[in-house]
Amino acid sequence: MGIVSELYKAKQRDFSERLREMTDPRVVYVTDLVSCSYKRVMRLQFPLLSFRFEPSLVLGDLVHAGLGSLLASRGWETEVPIERKYIIDGEEYILKGRIDLLKRNDDGKPHTIVEIKTSRELPENSPREHHIMQLRIYMELTGAKRGYLLYVTPDRLVEFEVEPSSVDVEALLRETIYNLRAPRYDWECRYCSYRKICPFARLGRHS
Repeated sequence: MGIVSELYKAKQRDFSERLREMTDPRVVYVTDLVSCSYKRVMRLQFPLLSFRFEPSLVLGDLVHAGLGSLLASRGWETEVPIERKYIIDGEEYILKGRIDLLKRNDDGKPHTIVEIKTSRELPENSPREHHIMQLRIYMELTGAKRGYLLYVTPDRLVEFEVEPSSVDVEALLRETIYNLRAPRYDWECRYCSYRKICPFARLGRHS
């Protein structure tokens, strides 16, 4: 069996293990809070369409794994799961996420968070808005004082420091649960796995 087949089976196994969680309407991911709210609806209805095996995604996994391995000996924790429960209009929801890199103070409290983003090219002048929001949500949830976005491209490694800022996580949850931001950004539909069957993409509706 070739290495590509091995990679495919590994990704498929990981996807299968997460399938029950992905289709649980009580579960909301941090990435859901910074993207099109209808994408979550589509994932709940058509979860198999969210499975993707593409070179750019495999490369992203390899970069995350490689950086995590290199930095583990320097006190960085990698792929740190985070979970919080919220009550929205009497219903319990579980917000889940996974922090790429986390360093703690001597007292064990989170101090610095790094989110790793792979891309063909760097964003112009500043990090992308949804990446900033994702990082700030993690900082809000953990109490971390410093945050960085690390962009990895074929030509450059660039990091942006992101200042902590108060984030109303509950308001973002409401937007997502009640599908109030479909899509959240004009460019999202072009890259969405569900664009061919999504009424919002087909009608060109933007919020």
